[in-house]
Amino acid sequence: MLEVIGVNSVDDLYSDVPSEVIFRGEYDIPEGMSELELRNWFKALGRKNRNLVVFGGQGAYDHYSPSVIAHLLGRSEFYTAYTPYQPEISQGTLQYIFEYQSIISELTGLEATNASMYDGATATAEAAFMMVASARKRNAVLVSATIAPRVLDVVKTYTKFHGIELRVIPEACGVTDLAAMREMLGAGDVAGVILPQPNKYGIIEDLSGVADDVHAVKALLTLNCDPSTLAVLRSPAEWGADIACGDGQSLGMPLQFGGPYLGFMSCGNAQLRKMPGRVVGATTDAKGNRCYVLTLQAREQHIRREKATSNICSNQSLMALYATIYVSLMGEKGLCEVNSLSANGAHYLCNKLVESGKFQLAFDKPFLKEFTLRTDLDIDALNRKLADNGIMGGVNLGDGLVAFAVTEKRTKEEIDRLVNLMLED
Repeated sequence: MLEVIGVNSVDDLYSDVPSEVIFRGEYDIPEGMSELELRNWFKALGRKNRNLVVFGGQGAYDHYSPSVIAHLLGRSEFYTAYTPYQPEISQGTLQYIFEYQSIISELTGLEATNASMYDGATATAEAAFMMVASARKRNAVLVSATIAPRVLDVVKTYTKFHGIELRVIPEACGVTDLAAMREMLGAGDVAGVILPQPNKYGIIEDLSGVADDVHAVKALLTLNCDPSTLAVLRSPAEWGADIACGDGQSLGMPLQFGGPYLGFMSCGNAQLRKMPGRVVGATTDAKGNRCYVLTLQAREQHIRREKATSNICSNQSLMALYATIYVSLMGEKGLCEVNSLSANGAHYLCNKLVESGKFQLAFDKPFLKEFTLRTDLDIDALNRKLADNGIMGGVNLGDGLVAFAVTEKRTKEEIDRLVNLMLED
C-alpha cells in the first residue's frame, strides 16, 4: 500500500503530524484472554459500580422498564437492523418506526413526528435550525433560561457554528419571564422561541397566550417536553406550539451512564418539509395491501446538501422501538398511573423535607415528579453521605438549590429512609 501511494514508510506517512504530539512510549496492551477469563474480568469490573436508589432527575429519570422490552429488543432482526433504504425488505423496521411516530404524535398532539434523533439536547438544537429555515431571513432564536442547563449548552454550541444568534430569555421566580420574552420578540429578527415544559426546576409553567405572542410576530414556538408527562399534562399542540422536542428516556429507558437515549421531534403540517431526519409513511402496494415507505427525507443523503435543513444521518430506530414497546405495554392507563404514583411520591418527599424546617420550597409553583428546594445545608456533603448509604440524592443546582425527582419505582420506605438520613445529625 505504501508503495502504491509513493511513501517509503509509515513514519513518512505521518510526517505532517507534529512530533511533539506523537506517542513514543510502550502501549499498555494486556495479554490475550480466554473467553472465561474475559467474562470474569468484566464481572470484576462491573462489581466496582454501585447501584444506588435514585432520587436525582434533571432529564434522566429512573422509571420502571418492563423486562419484556429487553428480550424483544435483543432479537437479531431488530438489534442488527440498519436504515431501511429498501422498503421491500424492510417492512418490519418501517412498521415499528411508523408506530413510534404515531405514538409520539398522539402524545404531542402534532400531526407529524420524525424517526428519530440522537437525544433531547441535539433534537432541541435541530428545532432551532428548523425554525430559522422556516423563517428565511430571520436569524435569531430565543430560549428560556429555565431550560435544562445541558440542553442549553448543546443548543449554544450548535447555533454558534450555524451562524444563528441565540438569545436567552431571563427567568423570574423560577419560570420564564414572559414580559421579557415579549419585549425581546419586538426586535423583529426572531425566527422562533424555545421553552421547556416542565422546566429545570420541575415547575409546570403556565404558557397561556405565549403562542399568540410568538405567532403575532410571525415566529414559531418550540416546546422541549418530557414525553412521559404528556400522558397527563396539556400537550404542546394544546399550548399552540408549532414544534415539540425532547428526550424519550423517560419512556422506560434505564439509567446507564448517559445513554443511548432517544431524541424525538414532532411538528405541524406547515413545518413538515423542514423537519430533519426522515418520516415513514403508510401506503398500499400493487395488490392493495398496506405497506410502509420512507418519505419526506429532508437530509443531505437524499437531497442536495445546500437544500437540507440538517445533516443528521442516524434514525436511532432501536431506541424508537424501545419507546414503542414501552408505550404499547403501558397504555394510556399505565402511563397515567406512572405519573400519579410519581406525583404522589414527589409531593410526599417535598412535604417531609419542608416540614423539617431545614428545607424550603424554592418556588411556590406546581410540579409533577420533580421539585426544587432551598437549604443552608452542605448539599454535596449530604449527597456523599447518602451515596455511602446506597442512595443517590438530589442534584445540586448551586446557590443552595437542590432538585429531587421521584418516580413510580420509589417506595414510601425508600423515601422515609432518604429523609431520615438527610435530617439526622
